[in-house]
Amino acid sequence: MKAAVLREVRKPLTIEEVQINKPGPREVLIRTAAAGVCHSDLHFAEGLYPYPLPAVIGHESAGIVEQVGSEVRSVKVGDHVVTCLSAFCGRCEHCITGHLSRCVSPDTKREAGDEPRLIETQGPMNQFLNLSSFAEMMLIHENACVAIRKDMPLDLAALIGCSVITGYGAVTHTSGVRPGETVAVIGCGGIGLAAINAAAIAGAGRIIAIDMVGSKLNLAKHFGATDVVNPKDGDPVKQVQDLTNGGVHHSFEAVGLKQTAEQSFRMLTRGGTANIIGMIPVGVHIELHGAEFLGEKRIQGSVMGSNRFPVDMPRLVDFYMSGKLKLNEMVSQRVKLAQVNEALQELKSGELARSVIMFDA
Repeated sequence: MKAAVLREVRKPLTIEEVQINKPGPREVLIRTAAAGVCHSDLHFAEGLYPYPLPAVIGHESAGIVEQVGSEVRSVKVGDHVVTCLSAFCGRCEHCITGHLSRCVSPDTKREAGDEPRLIETQGPMNQFLNLSSFAEMMLIHENACVAIRKDMPLDLAALIGCSVITGYGAVTHTSGVRPGETVAVIGCGGIGLAAINAAAIAGAGRIIAIDMVGSKLNLAKHFGATDVVNPKDGDPVKQVQDLTNGGVHHSFEAVGLKQTAEQSFRMLTRGGTANIIGMIPVGVHIELHGAEFLGEKRIQGSVMGSNRFPVDMPRLVDFYMSGKLKLNEMVSQRVKLAQVNEALQELKSGELARSVIMFDA
């Protein structure tokens, strides 16, 4: 199969022929239909987060089940599925207490002595985040995908696999936004737009979108933002405080920078919660003023939207089909696998919401 391989950080991906194994007892072989190009892919490609190489990267995808292992019960051949990098074992403390996205059990991976899922002529090829979506096929644990209704377009379903579940879940699960509360979202890329959309669905009273790109702010209004703030016009914290009489109940940082993480905390009202969704580079420290905590303000991380994806993703599909979830507007362009490097480069400009690789193109 053809796959986009990362062999060296800060170097272009190479399109290569990679072998894929047959499904083990609890594994699923999926023909990839579409894969979103996410900022997280860029972080790993540039070495901001270390990963064993070579690897087939990509982690936001949807496809059709081709084969299943002998013990697979959750999906069957022909099912349309969305994948999720937060594969879960179902047995650890995190899983049995309902925190599937926290699971780090090795049970969803092949053991060291087993044949690898992906192979190249020189030896094993590393699988990326349980998935490796920038490839024509994926071989994954059954608890890394969920079946969805077949009338859902797969190119849009792919977005649910990372950006949408991450932004939506941060609002609904991690922070628990309630009707009437105020929300600020820093960064209006795919994850930020999904958070804005989720806040609107949750009934937030005021939703403030923050970005330095005017076109993204205009898009944010379509996703449910009631107000927009451009840091070019002045301190975004002060702008948010002026709009909300002192600060918001919930803030969501979807950029991954020290400065914006600190701003997300400072723009809270008393008792507010800042949620860090963006991937702050390894080794970077954020600074907070201790006196701020006297106002019972909180700052917390959110991993993949604290999702329970086997339940959440089919519901998000239903939200889209009923017109509540906006996905069409999130796709900036559809590209071929051979254009993956251009799509990664365009993420740096900050102009596009999402590029989607189409495997039938």
